[in-house]
Amino acid sequence: MSETRKPLLHVENLKQHFRISRKFVTKAVDGISFDIYEGETYGLVGESGSGKSTTGRSIIRLYDPTDGKIIFDGRDISGKLSKEDERYLRTNMQMIFQDPMACLNPRKKISQIIAEGLEIHHVCKSKEEINERVNDVLDRVGLSREQGTRFPHQFSGGQRQRVGIARALVMNPKLVIADECISALDVSIQAQVVNLMKDIQDDMGTTYLFIAHDLSMVKYISDRIGVMHLGHIVETGTTDEIFENPIHPYTKSLLSAIPHPNPILEKKRIALTYNKDEEGVDYEAGHEHIITDTHRVLATDEEFAKWIS
Repeated sequence: MSETRKPLLHVENLKQHFRISRKFVTKAVDGISFDIYEGETYGLVGESGSGKSTTGRSIIRLYDPTDGKIIFDGRDISGKLSKEDERYLRTNMQMIFQDPMACLNPRKKISQIIAEGLEIHHVCKSKEEINERVNDVLDRVGLSREQGTRFPHQFSGGQRQRVGIARALVMNPKLVIADECISALDVSIQAQVVNLMKDIQDDMGTTYLFIAHDLSMVKYISDRIGVMHLGHIVETGTTDEIFENPIHPYTKSLLSAIPHPNPILEKKRIALTYNKDEEGVDYEAGHEHIITDTHRVLATDEEFAKWIS
């Protein structure tokens, strides 16, 4: 990815801290930076609790960021939003949530749920245009127009996630944040949903921030990957760089946990363990080391020398 191209999303030193009590603050996201370019998929991976979902929610401004800068399509959306910037953000950035049942209104029909954004932001001129766009997006995600008259409880998990994708795509957004959108689904349904997202990207040029902890699925869909641990992006690079030349021991431990389809090789697979404190890794003291134009790792000089030796 050429560094001369202007990124669609630029995140710089983003921090999201939550005050738990007078003395204790949780640093869910603690100074991360990355860029996402138009038409690509950036995968954000890491174990549960690493800060991936919080990052996505901060970018779309479900949370007010504690510190840092978020530039979306040339607009600074990190501080207090003007009405114009808020409308631009709500119409051009959408989110697909992890639990499809929890985020769909059980009292509304599917067509009403999908059309809600169009009606709130007055995107269409008439009711007919709204219906046309809803029907078009239902076709695109593999649901029939007749199913638009049903309620969420009448659908399976995979179908409900398709509704969530349709609700996000009906706005024709520039960026879609997919927050663990396949983790609650069966493996065969996961493949269908990811293939659907790839097809839509090819047709519409949609840009994705794909948040997940399933590395094999991230490898399949992502152009570039950021590996996140305890609120820090410890390594970032193209999919090939992360999978073929991992530098950070945490990245290596994640990759070693991927099961191998060949049972003979699976028997020989050794899952590596990583403990930040035991290994004496200090994220606060580390800085970015550049391996290639696209491949960077967070480390102190001593850690970096040890890992590449």
